[in-house]
Amino acid sequence: MASSTSRPVPVGMSAAALVLSVALAGCAGAGAAESAPGALGAPGTTQAMPRQSSVDTRASAASVPAPLPGLGPATLAGIPENARQVVLVTGRGKDSPTAQVVLYRRTGAGWQPGATWPAHNALEGWTDDHHAGDLRSPIGVFGLTDAGGLRADPGTKLPYDRSGGFAMGGTGFEGEPLAGSFDYVVAINYNHEPGTSPLDWTRPLGAGKGGGIWLHVDHGGPTHGCVSLAREHMKELLRTLDPARHPVIVMGDAGSLAR
Repeated sequence: MASSTSRPVPVGMSAAALVLSVALAGCAGAGAAESAPGALGAPGTTQAMPRQSSVDTRASAASVPAPLPGLGPATLAGIPENARQVVLVTGRGKDSPTAQVVLYRRTGAGWQPGATWPAHNALEGWTDDHHAGDLRSPIGVFGLTDAGGLRADPGTKLPYDRSGGFAMGGTGFEGEPLAGSFDYVVAINYNHEPGTSPLDWTRPLGAGKGGGIWLHVDHGGPTHGCVSLAREHMKELLRTLDPARHPVIVMGDAGSLAR
């Protein structure tokens, strides 16, 4: 989420209170790791397998898409088999607040990349044990099921919650204005209840594990825990993500993702 110098209050019953709480928890890490998508991997077996002919081997290889670049076996194992869209966020370093984002589509020819977009992540970089207020973005594979924003739906297939609760003010870590940061938002299912608005306060793993981790409009500086993209790229991403293709985000520093 965007980083704000002002301290918002917890979610309340009014829209104003909700706005302030979003500034703290949304993107500031007030929730826990998402119900991570199911891992890949065939179940083990002790039964002897029939020998495969060279023709069969070629056919099997042709049916398996090329792997996503830069991802090691542990990371790949976390990507659900039915995922056909992957937003790959690769951080510059474990302690760096900058990253790059590529949207991949799975086709018969393998994983096809889109454009590479610059992005910001949390001020202190990345962690595989995220907690509220640690100023690090969580590493992992998370679903992308819900969107929203202050502005009108730009044409996404995801459920979209337009709300004044996404209004944002104040300044970020580098003194940059935060206004407009939540004009367009996609909830990252890190401690987010899938099927609810990004503004939903449910934290399945408890408040201590952080939450409110979003993709949102870049404000020109580091975030509390979210990933931020230029406005035009956020709109393009929203128009492209399709729940029928089971999109996920794979995010972390390059070294961690290579494991």
